[in-house]
Amino acid sequence: MAKQAKVFESARASLELLYEVGREIAADLDLRTVLQRILFLSMKYVGAVSGSIIVIDEGGQPVESAFLMVGQPHDHTALQLRVTYERGMAGWVARHKQAVLIPDTSKDERWLRRPDDAEGRTGPKSAVSVPILAQDRLVGVITLVHPEPGIFTQEHLDLVKAIGDQAGSAIRNAQLYERLQAAHRRYRELFQDSIDPIMISDWNGKIIEVNRQAEMTMGMAHDQILQMDICDLHDVDFGKAGFKFKKLSAGETVSYESWLHAGAGREIPVQVYVRSIEDGSGSNLQWILRDITERKDLDHMREDLIAMVYHDLRSPLANIVSSLEVLATMFPNEEDESVRSLITIASRSTERIQRLTNSLLDINRLEAGQPIGNRQAVSPGVIIQEAVDTVLPAALNRDLHIVWSANPALSEILADPDMVRRVLINLLENAVKFTPAEGKIKVGAKSRRGLVEFSVSDTGAGIPDVDHERIFEKFARLASKEGPRGLGLGLAYCKLAVLGHGGKIWVESQPGQGATFKFTIPQAN
Repeated sequence: MAKQAKVFESARASLELLYEVGREIAADLDLRTVLQRILFLSMKYVGAVSGSIIVIDEGGQPVESAFLMVGQPHDHTALQLRVTYERGMAGWVARHKQAVLIPDTSKDERWLRRPDDAEGRTGPKSAVSVPILAQDRLVGVITLVHPEPGIFTQEHLDLVKAIGDQAGSAIRNAQLYERLQAAHRRYRELFQDSIDPIMISDWNGKIIEVNRQAEMTMGMAHDQILQMDICDLHDVDFGKAGFKFKKLSAGETVSYESWLHAGAGREIPVQVYVRSIEDGSGSNLQWILRDITERKDLDHMREDLIAMVYHDLRSPLANIVSSLEVLATMFPNEEDESVRSLITIASRSTERIQRLTNSLLDINRLEAGQPIGNRQAVSPGVIIQEAVDTVLPAALNRDLHIVWSANPALSEILADPDMVRRVLINLLENAVKFTPAEGKIKVGAKSRRGLVEFSVSDTGAGIPDVDHERIFEKFARLASKEGPRGLGLGLAYCKLAVLGHGGKIWVESQPGQGATFKFTIPQAN
């Protein structure tokens, strides 16, 4: 009975001890503090004089440590830590994930002997070393030392194992907390150092944080902005963000152009990027409002230049066309062929300039929302033939072969024939420009559910997926080996003209496999 009582008392003491150890090491999340507490309590309850904890990363390398000698912290250099881990008992325990009890360190090869272990100094010692695990993953090794051999017993080893079990969770939690804090610091640094104004709001639109750039751009104090709502600061596009920002809950980033209402009545054009984020206060919305004043100014300059080019070219160009027509009638067919060839070249060049100026006018009209008025029933084959005839000389000069086909029975389209012809000519001219010599260009049309689908295929370098949408934007250009060419208006015109007819335009292409541009126009019947 007395023996049972003694066993019970010992078990209760061990449980109380482990409870106290667990409470102490869970009281802080700072990794260095956690390590020192674990080590101090382990030494206290086991009776060790010195000890160490080495933290191991996922790659099995030592990354942090704590050393106590006679109760006092002792710093190790990175080299000393690596040597201790690689050549000492802690390294053996880490590699084998086995606890070790060494009654006499002078008789065990796993012990890394130092000058201090010499007989004339501290001499042989007792040591225990235990792996620290968290969810079956090694996170560290704890080693305790007493200056007298034979001091530690199996009971001491079992106690250190129990402490190690609790230490694993504490170390893991401290590591996760440290990573979280580091992530928060990095986010705060990026947030404050951003060259763009950034604002954080709740899901009701209430501003809860802004960075320095937002204060400078707005010309307002930090506290003043925090009293405002995101809808007060710019015109929110609820069509894209959704009512009460519902469309942002899926985690996607929404982008749109708007106007930032800054201090002193200033209006700043901005590109808005908004998405949901998770931070320390829960789920919120992050608003990046990028100043696009320079881009808008450049767009206005481009538009003014286009208008100037169109209006200034239209009148003299008409005079040139009339003059060339008169010259053509002045030379009979039997006259010098070289003269007639020059007139033909000049006529084709002026026709191309006319197409460009007309396309510029159409772009302005279509962007202003004006409908296409000159619609009539026209054969797709006729339009294709006229477009191919226009581009054929340029194709022949580059040794390109154009193949076209259209079923004579194909339904007529209801369209402005000149606009559709210019769409095809633009696509063909691009194909000629980007197809290597001796390549092939195919043009065709087919019926497709009440529409006629036109296609222009080339054997050029192809277009990356990322550019499939961008190339239809105004002033967007793809760079060839010789560099960008053109104004970047041809495909923009094609898109506006096709959409204006109620159709659709797209490109199917992969790098190195050529490109096929397709567009649809409604049938006449």
